[in-house]
Amino acid sequence: MHIDVVLAVVGGLGVIVAAISSTMRRLPLSEPLLGLVAGILLGPQLLDAVPITPVTEEHGLFHELARILLAVSVMAVALRYPIAALRRHRRALAVLLLVVMPAMAAISAGLGWALAGLPLAAALLFGAAICPTDPVLASSVVTGEFAERDLPARDRQLLSLESGANDGLALPLVLAAIAVAGPLGAGAAVTESLWQVLGALAVGAIVGAVGGAALRLGARHGATAHGPALLFTVVLALGILGVAGLLHVDGVLAVFVGGLAFNLVGTGAERAAEVEIDEAVNRFVVLPLFFLLGAALPWQQWAQLGWTAPALVVAVLLLRRIPIVLLLRRPLHLPLPDAVYLGWFGPVGVSALFYLTMEAERLGVDDAVLGAGTLVLTASTVAFGLTAAAGRNLYVRAVTGRVDRVQPTRARDRR
Repeated sequence: MHIDVVLAVVGGLGVIVAAISSTMRRLPLSEPLLGLVAGILLGPQLLDAVPITPVTEEHGLFHELARILLAVSVMAVALRYPIAALRRHRRALAVLLLVVMPAMAAISAGLGWALAGLPLAAALLFGAAICPTDPVLASSVVTGEFAERDLPARDRQLLSLESGANDGLALPLVLAAIAVAGPLGAGAAVTESLWQVLGALAVGAIVGAVGGAALRLGARHGATAHGPALLFTVVLALGILGVAGLLHVDGVLAVFVGGLAFNLVGTGAERAAEVEIDEAVNRFVVLPLFFLLGAALPWQQWAQLGWTAPALVVAVLLLRRIPIVLLLRRPLHLPLPDAVYLGWFGPVGVSALFYLTMEAERLGVDDAVLGAGTLVLTASTVAFGLTAAAGRNLYVRAVTGRVDRVQPTRARDRR
């Protein structure tokens, strides 16, 4: 009965998204926010149509759902832009991944310790889990007609590629926090990090290249039209995730690298048309996870945080990323409005849920870590869903002084 309710509601949400998709980017609304609100309304706290246990107790389900959703999302990111975009942005990406992400982890950990009263080890787990920017929430900011019209291609590409890459590269930070908090020693953490990251690079490159070559071979015989090619990329993402899981390497990073290898080997000019379909899939696939998350939010743990809950949310949203991006805007070659925009729209999302539940599975961490993490995740989903359209308009006004700015078309945007 409960699974039928979930399926029926997710189907209904999909119909709503399909009906208002062209309008949604002008509204203070996003697909994750829509799913989250529906879950809250139908969850145990209100209508009790989906009596699911809180996420602080149901670790495994949400970890696997987040893992699969991230795989589909980072594959879409890897396929969204040509490889030339990655080469153009390699220096800025290096700064974002090697400087900004560790700084976000450190600042978030400090805020968790100072405001939420988390012990140092728990605060490190909290900070490492919420440091990566999320490709799922970022997708609603950087894709679609209005984003492509109003935002520079470089800003959108940077945020997309950063969120795709750092979801997997955050793993060493998480393992380091686990080493401090649990029985995993420093040497074991370094060894596991090297194995997981280097193994992910190898698995992703090999399987992605093989998949790209297979698609190119099929295209010669007319067997891979746009629809089959789209489904193939989703299946390929899941296949890479499975191989990575069997080898105990970083599955999310492997899928992202696999998508880049597939993009390099197996795609050509026809990719531009397929990107639109990838974006549409990424918009609908988010609905089940965010609906279930809304129903399973740990309200009791949030209540125990008391007055520190809103303080933690505001502090993380304002201090986790914006000051760092502003300080590094010269190395990132970002004008002030672009730095503010990319500083704000670096959301906490599904990647945080993935790492929080991974920590819970491996360590059985205190519910306070999951409680604080899911509180920030939920606030981030609400904040970025509500501000996406307004933030885009404010950016346009800051740059041009008007709201009817015209940007290059999709075809020119991807050169």
